Amino acid sequence: MSLLSEPLQFVSDHEAPAGAGHVTLVGAGPGDPELLTVKAANALRKATLVLYDNLVSKAVLELVPASADRVYVGKVSGHHSLSQNGIIELMVRLAKGGRRLVRLKGGDPYVFGRGGEEAQGLAAAGIGFDVIPGISAAQGAAAASGIPLTHRDHAEALVFATGHLRGEGDARGAELDWVQLARPRQTVVIYMGVATLPTVSAQLQAHGLAADTPAAIVERATLPDQRSIVGTLATLPELARRHDVRAPALIMIGTVVSLHAELGGAVRASAGA
Repeated sequence: MSLLSEPLQFVSDHEAPAGAGHVTLVGAGPGDPELLTVKAANALRKATLVLYDNLVSKAVLELVPASADRVYVGKVSGHHSLSQNGIIELMVRLAKGGRRLVRLKGGDPYVFGRGGEEAQGLAAAGIGFDVIPGISAAQGAAAASGIPLTHRDHAEALVFATGHLRGEGDARGAELDWVQLARPRQTVVIYMGVATLPTVSAQLQAHGLAADTPAAIVERATLPDQRSIVGTLATLPELARRHDVRAPALIMIGTVVSLHAELGGAVRASAGA
């Protein structure tokens, strides 16, 4: 039997008597293990049970002891190993059985990582938990691609949004505040937006953002095979299609993207030095 089907068969940790389980929500960062916080790395090295997501890199997982139980609960488009409610129920069952577990999530748990939902579920069940933040995917992409998220000459605001599809069948779409996202002098970062990039581009133009606004898509930020594809709001969907961009990837929109030409090469040269 597996942890997924019978999680309470496992003996409780010695330091955690039955009923005294605890969950630590850990941000795994954007992928590069050297970008983990010290606190996150220490939590992984001490872990005895880890529930991890699809976006957690193999290099980060290597910090988990070989003796620890590892359970994959990742979700990719069209295939979920467990539903979100199922993940929460599993954490609660394990913790109530006395386990101390690490819930390992890509980026930061509270930035489009559903960490807030999981924290709510744990709190409602009376399970103690703590949260170790991680460098967000947006921060990692900005640093690794040479596209600052803010800059006095370009962006007075920073907006994170999700391009995740909502609804059912032909009605599925990205429900965003297009008026807000189309405002000038800001940087917009769209998470989970590869599938909806044509819609994002069209809607932002329809709501007043210039077609020639610099835009980029950063694929697998901070990892050795990272790609940064730069164009404009109008051209980015075709560029993404032509280059066969796949998730995980972030869309970055705003005049800060124009700095990639100046800073991107220098960042790569430094990283390789």
